Amino acid sequence: MKLFLTLMAASALADAAPAKNIDALSSDYIHLSLAMTPHDSNFVDAYYGPAQFQEDVLKSPMRLDQIQMQAQALKSHLNGQKKPGANTIEGLRIEYLKKQTDAMLARIDMLQGKKMRFDDESAILYNAVAPHYDRNHFNAIIKQIDELLPGPGTTVERVNAFRSQFVIPRDKLMSVFETAIQECRKQTLKHISLPEGENFKLEFVTGKVWSGYNWYKGNFQSLIQINVELPIYIERAIDIGCHEGYPGHHTYNVLIEKNLVNDRKWLEYSVYPLFSPQSLIAEGSANYGVEMAFPEALKKSFQRDVLYPLAGINPALLDKYDALLKLISQLSYAGNEAARDYIDGNMTAQQAIDWLINVELYPIEKAPQRIKFFDANRSYVINYNVGKDLVRNYVEHHSRAAETELEKLELRWQIFQQLLSTPMLPGDLKVTPALEK
Repeated sequence: MKLFLTLMAASALADAAPAKNIDALSSDYIHLSLAMTPHDSNFVDAYYGPAQFQEDVLKSPMRLDQIQMQAQALKSHLNGQKKPGANTIEGLRIEYLKKQTDAMLARIDMLQGKKMRFDDESAILYNAVAPHYDRNHFNAIIKQIDELLPGPGTTVERVNAFRSQFVIPRDKLMSVFETAIQECRKQTLKHISLPEGENFKLEFVTGKVWSGYNWYKGNFQSLIQINVELPIYIERAIDIGCHEGYPGHHTYNVLIEKNLVNDRKWLEYSVYPLFSPQSLIAEGSANYGVEMAFPEALKKSFQRDVLYPLAGINPALLDKYDALLKLISQLSYAGNEAARDYIDGNMTAQQAIDWLINVELYPIEKAPQRIKFFDANRSYVINYNVGKDLVRNYVEHHSRAAETELEKLELRWQIFQQLLSTPMLPGDLKVTPALEK
């Protein structure tokens, strides 16, 4: 009854209020997003908009039920906006605000105690649902790993013993990561022009539930933090460098700030709510960006000639390790299965750890940390692999008409940059017509 009355009040409020233009609704969205911070410290991942908005929220803090009522009113106003065309950038702007507001309302429900199943939560927060796989699907891949690494002991023991040769020594971490990120930047700048003065600061931290994080500060600046509490394997230098930096999160945020916030004055993009569809675009493009910046041949040569020697790792082991990593990457969705069953109460924490170790072949020392990530972020995990697959399929579908490999490469980068510069949603990544100018 309380929820019904709240919805009725929000509807009445929207009906009684004069119509607002989209820029006014954008300001409302920012205020409501910032108002969530006292109730959920992780809700706002980045904000670089007008300081006055933060001051307004600090002066007049809002209860969750007040935020909920005003968010419902915002959604009603958005529904009343004249649609400029579903496949125009202005139409995408309205749909983006609607889906982001839906996610905010769902997050409020969760903070108020509503229990959601994993798939229902990911659908409303991230506009996507991960596919389901049974253990037999992953066992077939593990069998190939057994054949690649024969010998005594279990598959897990053999994989972990082999991987131990590829840990970056602690005293080599800074040089390896700085070198990797700079190469990620170099490869990205061949295809994407970034504003003058864009930059990042690199820090090593401990005690986090994640391996790397980009804290975007605005004015084209980022703080990239890497968690060095647990061993870091050599392949993570390129993965994290591209994901957090170029053409991943740093590049995404820089392009959003330049093209949408600065050029179009769409201020809603100056706030980034973490638990929202925007995160699937951000994480999916950051993961696919690794492949964009480093096609297989380039990645192997850069590792063999530069990163392996820099880290003191034997380059002669690269080909076999690369083959192993390709097979392990096919086990990625096993992590979603562990998260789903754990969140839905079908696995204990220890059972989820055992599944991660034995089915996803997750490094033994890192599996407990992964459970902490599930606890903190729940269905957010789908953004990495489901998001990557959606982005890859979208980019490759729209570049399929190119006649040569070089033309296809350039077209992929053009489509990828457009994706990073427009208000697209996960649902838009399903095969759709090209965006109108």
